[in-house]
Amino acid sequence: MLITVSGLPGSGTSSISSILSKHYGMQLISAGSVFRSLAKEHNMTLEEFGHNAEKDSSIDLMIDERQREIAEKEENVILEGRLAGHMAKSGFSIWLKAPFDIRVERIAGREHSTYDTVYAETKKRELSESLRYKEIYGIDLEDHSIYDIVLDSKNWNPDNLSKILIVAIDNYNCE
Repeated sequence: MLITVSGLPGSGTSSISSILSKHYGMQLISAGSVFRSLAKEHNMTLEEFGHNAEKDSSIDLMIDERQREIAEKEENVILEGRLAGHMAKSGFSIWLKAPFDIRVERIAGREHSTYDTVYAETKKRELSESLRYKEIYGIDLEDHSIYDIVLDSKNWNPDNLSKILIVAIDNYNCE
Protein backbone atom coordinates (compact mmCIF):
# COMPACT_ATOMS: atom_id res chain seq x y z
CA MET A 1 0.00 0.00 0.00
CA LEU A 2 1.06 3.56 -0.65
CA ILE A 3 0.35 6.12 2.08
CA THR A 4 0.91 9.85 1.62
CA VAL A 5 1.13 12.29 4.52
CA SER A 6 0.90 15.98 3.70
CA GLY A 7 0.39 19.18 5.64
CA LEU A 8 1.86 22.58 6.33
CA PRO A 9 4.98 23.01 8.50
CA GLY A 10 4.33 22.17 12.14
CA SER A 11 1.19 20.13 11.47
CA GLY A 12 2.85 16.85 12.48
CA THR A 13 3.60 15.17 9.16
CA SER A 14 7.12 14.05 10.08
CA SER A 15 6.07 12.60 13.44
CA ILE A 16 3.03 10.81 12.04
CA SER A 17 4.93 9.48 9.02
CA SER A 18 7.61 8.05 11.28
CA ILE A 19 5.09 6.34 13.56
CA LEU A 20 3.12 4.90 10.63
CA SER A 21 6.34 3.72 8.96
CA LYS A 22 7.33 1.79 12.08
CA HIS A 23 3.82 0.44 12.66
CA TYR A 24 3.44 -0.92 9.12
CA GLY A 25 7.12 -1.74 8.52
CA MET A 26 7.08 0.48 5.46
CA GLN A 27 9.86 2.58 3.99
CA LEU A 28 9.46 6.31 4.62
CA ILE A 29 10.42 8.74 1.88
CA SER A 30 10.14 12.38 2.89
CA ALA A 31 10.38 15.38 0.62
CA GLY A 32 13.20 16.47 2.93
CA SER A 33 15.16 13.28 2.27
CA VAL A 34 14.60 13.68 -1.47
CA PHE A 35 15.84 17.29 -1.14
CA ARG A 36 19.00 16.10 0.67
CA SER A 37 19.59 13.40 -1.94
CA LEU A 38 19.27 15.89 -4.81
CA ALA A 39 21.61 18.35 -3.07
CA LYS A 40 24.20 15.58 -2.81
CA GLU A 41 23.69 14.58 -6.46
CA HIS A 42 24.33 18.23 -7.43
CA ASN A 43 27.42 18.41 -5.16
CA MET A 44 25.88 21.19 -3.06
CA THR A 45 25.37 21.75 0.63
CA LEU A 46 21.77 21.86 1.84
CA GLU A 47 22.07 25.60 2.31
CA GLU A 48 23.39 26.12 -1.24
CA PHE A 49 20.69 23.88 -2.69
CA GLY A 50 18.02 25.69 -0.64
CA HIS A 51 19.12 29.08 -1.95
CA ASN A 52 19.02 27.73 -5.49
CA ALA A 53 15.53 26.28 -4.91
CA GLU A 54 14.21 29.72 -3.94
CA LYS A 55 15.35 31.10 -7.29
CA ASP A 56 14.86 28.07 -9.54
CA SER A 57 11.47 26.32 -9.70
CA SER A 58 13.04 23.35 -11.50
CA ILE A 59 14.34 22.17 -8.09
CA ASP A 60 10.78 21.91 -6.74
CA LEU A 61 9.89 20.09 -9.93
CA MET A 62 12.80 17.64 -9.44
CA ILE A 63 11.73 16.89 -5.86
CA ASP A 64 8.12 16.37 -6.86
CA GLU A 65 9.06 14.26 -9.88
CA ARG A 66 11.28 12.06 -7.69
CA GLN A 67 8.37 11.50 -5.28
CA ARG A 68 6.08 10.74 -8.23
CA GLU A 69 8.59 8.16 -9.52
CA ILE A 70 8.83 6.52 -6.10
CA ALA A 71 5.04 6.43 -5.80
CA GLU A 72 4.78 4.68 -9.16
CA LYS A 73 7.57 2.13 -8.47
CA GLU A 74 7.18 1.22 -4.81
CA GLU A 75 4.29 -0.78 -3.42
CA ASN A 76 4.79 -0.38 0.33
CA VAL A 77 5.99 3.11 1.04
CA ILE A 78 4.98 6.21 2.92
CA LEU A 79 5.59 9.49 1.12
CA GLU A 80 5.72 12.56 3.33
CA GLY A 81 5.71 16.07 1.94
CA ARG A 82 3.59 19.09 1.20
CA LEU A 83 2.58 17.81 -2.25
CA ALA A 84 2.93 14.06 -1.67
CA GLY A 85 -0.83 13.51 -1.96
CA HIS A 86 -0.85 15.29 -5.30
CA MET A 87 2.24 13.48 -6.61
CA ALA A 88 0.79 10.02 -5.94
CA LYS A 89 -2.21 9.09 -8.02
CA SER A 90 -3.30 6.24 -5.74
CA GLY A 91 -3.02 4.98 -2.19
CA PHE A 92 -4.32 6.38 1.08
CA SER A 93 -3.78 10.12 1.36
CA ILE A 94 -3.68 12.10 4.60
CA TRP A 95 -3.70 15.86 5.15
CA LEU A 96 -2.77 17.07 8.62
CA LYS A 97 -3.71 20.56 9.64
CA ALA A 98 -3.40 22.71 12.76
CA PRO A 99 -4.03 26.38 13.52
CA PHE A 100 -1.20 28.69 12.46
CA ASP A 101 -0.29 29.76 16.03
CA ILE A 102 0.02 26.14 17.20
CA ARG A 103 2.18 25.25 14.21
CA VAL A 104 4.43 28.25 14.88
CA GLU A 105 4.81 27.20 18.54
CA ARG A 106 5.79 23.67 17.46
CA ILE A 107 8.32 24.89 14.92
CA ALA A 108 9.83 27.40 17.35
CA GLY A 109 10.18 24.64 19.94
CA ARG A 110 11.94 22.17 17.67
CA GLU A 111 14.18 24.82 16.09
CA HIS A 112 14.93 26.51 19.43
CA SER A 113 13.87 29.85 17.99
CA THR A 114 11.53 32.60 19.10
CA TYR A 115 7.83 32.61 18.31
CA ASP A 116 8.07 36.00 16.55
CA THR A 117 10.97 34.91 14.33
CA VAL A 118 9.27 31.67 13.33
CA TYR A 119 5.94 33.46 12.84
CA ALA A 120 7.47 35.85 10.28
CA GLU A 121 9.51 33.13 8.52
CA THR A 122 6.57 30.73 8.33
CA LYS A 123 4.18 33.37 6.97
CA LYS A 124 6.70 34.26 4.27
CA ARG A 125 7.49 30.62 3.44
CA GLU A 126 3.85 29.55 3.22
CA LEU A 127 2.91 32.49 1.01
CA SER A 128 5.85 31.75 -1.28
CA GLU A 129 5.02 28.04 -1.49
CA SER A 130 1.33 28.69 -2.03
CA LEU A 131 2.07 30.99 -4.96
CA ARG A 132 4.67 28.59 -6.44
CA TYR A 133 2.39 25.56 -6.22
CA LYS A 134 -0.46 27.45 -7.90
CA GLU A 135 1.84 28.74 -10.62
CA ILE A 136 3.74 25.49 -11.26
CA TYR A 137 0.97 22.90 -10.78
CA GLY A 138 -2.31 24.75 -10.39
CA ILE A 139 -2.55 23.32 -6.85
CA ASP A 140 -4.42 25.20 -4.14
CA LEU A 141 -3.10 23.94 -0.78
CA GLU A 142 -6.36 24.97 0.87
CA ASP A 143 -8.34 22.53 -1.31
CA HIS A 144 -8.27 19.25 0.60
CA SER A 145 -10.73 17.42 -1.67
CA ILE A 146 -8.09 14.94 -2.95
CA TYR A 147 -7.37 13.54 0.53
CA ASP A 148 -8.97 10.44 1.99
CA ILE A 149 -8.77 11.93 5.47
CA VAL A 150 -8.10 15.42 6.85
CA LEU A 151 -7.30 15.67 10.55
CA ASP A 152 -6.61 18.63 12.78
CA SER A 153 -3.60 17.71 14.93
CA LYS A 154 -4.18 20.42 17.54
CA ASN A 155 -6.05 18.16 20.00
CA TRP A 156 -4.02 14.95 19.80
CA ASN A 157 -0.43 14.03 20.43
CA PRO A 158 1.29 12.07 17.64
CA ASP A 159 0.68 8.67 19.25
CA ASN A 160 -3.06 9.25 19.62
CA LEU A 161 -3.37 10.82 16.18
CA SER A 162 -1.58 7.79 14.74
CA LYS A 163 -4.09 5.47 16.41
CA ILE A 164 -6.91 7.26 14.61
CA LEU A 165 -5.07 7.01 11.31
CA ILE A 166 -4.21 3.33 11.78
CA VAL A 167 -7.92 2.53 12.23
CA ALA A 168 -8.71 4.54 9.08
CA ILE A 169 -5.91 2.91 7.05
CA ASP A 170 -6.76 -0.61 8.24
CA ASN A 171 -10.37 -0.12 7.20
CA TYR A 172 -9.65 1.68 3.92
CA ASN A 173 -11.68 0.26 1.02
CA CYS A 174 -13.63 -2.00 3.40
CA GLU A 175 -17.24 -2.64 2.56
